[in-house]
Amino acid sequence: MYITGITGASGSIIGVRLVEELLKAGKEVTAIVTDTAWKVISHEVFRGRHCPASIAEVIARRGAEVPTELLREEHNGNFFSPAASGSNHFDAVIIAPCSMKTLSAVASGFADTLMTRVVDIALKENRQAILVPRETPLNRIHLENMLRAKDAGADIVPPVPAFYTNPETVDDIIDCIVGKVLSLMKIDHSLYRKWAGND
Repeated sequence: MYITGITGASGSIIGVRLVEELLKAGKEVTAIVTDTAWKVISHEVFRGRHCPASIAEVIARRGAEVPTELLREEHNGNFFSPAASGSNHFDAVIIAPCSMKTLSAVASGFADTLMTRVVDIALKENRQAILVPRETPLNRIHLENMLRAKDAGADIVPPVPAFYTNPETVDDIIDCIVGKVLSLMKIDHSLYRKWAGND
C-alpha cells in the first residue's frame, strides 16, 4: 500500500498523476490532500473552475479509470486513520508536491498532521519516504531541512525536468518526474524513455 500526500505547494498535478499511475499499476493507495492543496488543484488542474471534492473525482474528470477498491482517501486531520499507526503496514509514503512548511515539519519531527505523522512513521520504521520539494530559489533553511530529512532516511526528489527525454509538452515533463518517483520505488512504468546513450 502506498500513501500519497498532496500539499498546497504548486505542482499538485504531480501528486494527482502519481496516484493515477499507482492505481494503474494495481497498487492500493491512500491519498491525503491538504485544504490548501484543494485550492491549488482547483487553480492549476481545473483552471479555477469548480474542483471536485475527492481525488477519485479529480482522476475521473481527467479521463482516467478509477479502481475505487484500490483507493482510500483520508482527511489530513484524521489521526484515527489506520495510516496514523505504525502497526499498519505500508510500502512507502510520497509527498508530492512537498511544501516547505511540510518539509520543515518532517525535518524537525513535528508530526502535527496525518501527512507528517505518516512520514514520521516511515522514518522510524525504516520504510520508504519520498519528498518532492517544490520551491525555487532555495534558501539555506530549505536546503538544511532537505539534508535533515535525507539524513533521517527520506529520499529527496526535486521536480527537475530531464531534457534528455526530449519533452514536447508540460505533461511530458510531469510524467518524467512521476516516473522518477516510481523508479525509486521499483515500480515498472513507461512514462519516459530511459537514457540509453547514443542508440
